[in-house]
Amino acid sequence: MNTGHPETPLLAVDLIIRHAANPGRVLLIERRNPPAGWALPGGFVDRGEPAERAALREAKEETSLDVRLETLLGVYSDPERDPRGHTVSLVYIARGEGEAQAQDDALALRWIDPEDRKQTLAFDHRRILDDYLRFRATGEVAPLRNGGR
Repeated sequence: MNTGHPETPLLAVDLIIRHAANPGRVLLIERRNPPAGWALPGGFVDRGEPAERAALREAKEETSLDVRLETLLGVYSDPERDPRGHTVSLVYIARGEGEAQAQDDALALRWIDPEDRKQTLAFDHRRILDDYLRFRATGEVAPLRNGGR
C-alpha cells in the first residue's frame, strides 16, 4: 500500500550502561531473538515515543535497571549495520542503578570490560564500544566517516 510517505530506515536506541558501583564495566545482553549473540541493550523506538524515553524503556525491559542517560555518544546509520535491514541507532551512555536481571528480549547479562576484545558482539557494537573508549579517554566523539563506514 502506498501511503505517500517515503520509505525510511527503522529507528532504534542502544545503551552503554555503566553501573554506579563499577563504572569501568558495561552491560551486555545475550539476545533472545535473531540475530543471536551478545549486544548492547536496546531496541526500536515506538511510534509517538521520544528516543530518550525509548532508551529508558528498553533498559528497564531488558535489564530491569533504572538508568540515567548521561550523553548521546553518536548516531550509527550504516545501512549494513543490522542484517535485518537498514536501522539507524541513537547510542546513549547511561548509568544504571540496582541489580541487573535478564528480562524480555535478553537471555542473559554480562558485565564486561569494554577494552576486552575477546567477546564477539552483534551488529556494529564493537565499533560503538571503540568509540565509547575514545570518548572516555579524550572526551571527544569519533570523527564522522564519509558514507557511514
